[in-house]
Amino acid sequence: MNTALTIAGSDSCGGAGIQADIKTMTINGVYAMSAITALTAQNTTGVTGIQEVTPEFLQQQIDAVVSDIRPDAVKTGMVSSIPLIKVIASSIKKYGLKNVVVDPVMVATSGAKLISDDAIDTLKKELFPLAAVITPNIPEIEFLLETLNFQPDSSNLADSISSLKIISEAQMEEAARKIHEEFGCAVLVKGGHNVNDANDFLYGKNPDGTIVKKWFRGKRINNPNTHGTGCTLSSAIAANLAKGCSLEQSVANAKEYISGALAAMLNLGKGRGPMAHNWAILK
Repeated sequence: MNTALTIAGSDSCGGAGIQADIKTMTINGVYAMSAITALTAQNTTGVTGIQEVTPEFLQQQIDAVVSDIRPDAVKTGMVSSIPLIKVIASSIKKYGLKNVVVDPVMVATSGAKLISDDAIDTLKKELFPLAAVITPNIPEIEFLLETLNFQPDSSNLADSISSLKIISEAQMEEAARKIHEEFGCAVLVKGGHNVNDANDFLYGKNPDGTIVKKWFRGKRINNPNTHGTGCTLSSAIAANLAKGCSLEQSVANAKEYISGALAAMLNLGKGRGPMAHNWAILK
């Protein structure tokens, strides 16, 4: 059986983080392992407590997993401190881990930053260059462009990014290209956030060096319970990469999976609830 490792925080209500990752990887046909970066006390209405692990303990978890059951892919979620980011990056290099999917959880849907500027700089410097693909949403890609002092393409002003606000598909394409050129990893810009509802854009390179520019179209599913969608998508991509699928096929499979999880219309909790990660086996 192929294997995948998730390095992320725990979500006590099971909709996001480590719990969502393990469910997703399992349903997508791989054996899931974990290294926990933080414990959280949370439910569908919000987070009431966070306890971050020490860098030493995170290192012990990764060493214990990789020295015994080597992962075929790795997914990383929100990591809020510089020492933890450095532990993850050094471990990837130490063990030569491949098929790394980085979900750069930096900005909340409200626009609020979730990690410090210094931690974001470390994430860009240490982790992005090691990734096979990163999966930012619209606010995250806008913030990344801002940190790079991005200048829009003056030859295409009609569709170019204005004031670092992405409001069209052409701008999503321009942003993905810039981030790829800066860090070398493939970039999957996730739609939504008033740009489009379910269409994502992938920009990167094939193993032979040819450029990949591909839209993945999806149908809007009118389900308010979307807690953990970012975690779920990135974990599904990692699971498919672990099985040997190409990046394009992994993204396509992941989108099909998450669409099914949303379409199952699970309704739990008093706030924005989780998806049905096990939709494919429900009866």
